[in-house]
Parts: sequence; structure tokens; C-alpha cells
Amino acid sequence: MELVVINYFDVFIGLSLAVLFGALLGMERNLAGKMAGMRTFALVSLGSALFVDISRLIIAQATVTTNYDPLRMASQIVVGIGFIGAGLVVFRGTHLTGVTTAAGVWVAAGVGMACGFGLYTLALFAVGLSLIIFTVLWVIERDYVQDDLAKKLGREKTIKEANGEEPK
Repeated sequence: MELVVINYFDVFIGLSLAVLFGALLGMERNLAGKMAGMRTFALVSLGSALFVDISRLIIAQATVTTNYDPLRMASQIVVGIGFIGAGLVVFRGTHLTGVTTAAGVWVAAGVGMACGFGLYTLALFAVGLSLIIFTVLWVIERDYVQDDLAKKLGREKTIKEANGEEPK
């Protein structure tokens, strides 16, 4: 059996990047006043990267006759993160909240997995796209989509008016 030397520096870099990228995603959620923020996203991303690193390191140490599949661990992250996401989704009367945050936590898990597999460029690109989704699309939704929808549904107050802003 061959001795596998683990380069912990690379592992630590991957874990650190997972925390940084997850925190970036969570920072936007904090700024938007959402329930799950920097710490939640950073932990989900770190946990995902950690699970992937564990799988990768175990595979590297397995003998040729052992049948390990490193993607089994990654697939279970996706399943597990669904439970966390489900806990973030809340109905308040007829209003559903937390769906975007739950989806963001799910993406943070993917970012963590990408960092765990050493796909740092992919992780950074996913963070960039997520931040665009969280910010640019939020402004579009807030300023155009939600208020128009509220008016069409005949609600007494639009989203902006409920937040204390002057109507158009």
C-alpha cells in the first residue's frame, strides 16, 4: 500500500475560500435583513467543503481494491441542505418568506463543494452570479415586479408603501 501525503495547505486554502465566499453571500442576506446571514452561509459553505475534502482525502488513501465514490458524500450534502432550507421557508398568512434565503443557502452549499473539490474559479464565479441575483434582481423585483403585482391583485398598500416609502 502506498503512503499518501496530504497537502494540508491546499485543504486549508480551500476551506478558507469556502468560508470567505459563503460569508460574501451571507453578507448580502444580512444587508437585506434576512434570517440567515453571513454566519449561516459561511458555515454551510465550510461544511460542504469539509465534507468534500474528507471524501477526497479518504479516496486518496484507499487501496486499488476498495470501491469508494467521492461523489456520494457530495450528493448527501444536497439532500441535507434541503432540510436547512425547508426550515427557513415560512408562511405568514398568505405571504411566503425565506425562499430566496433558502435557495441562497443551497447555492452556498454548492460553493463549498466546489471549494472542497478545488474548483475555486467556479466557486468565485458562482458567488458573483449569486450576488448579482441577490442585488440586481432584488432591485428589479422591489421596484417593478412586486409593486405592479400588488396593484394588480388590488392590495391596499404596495410593498414600497408598506415599507414607508412614497408611492410612484
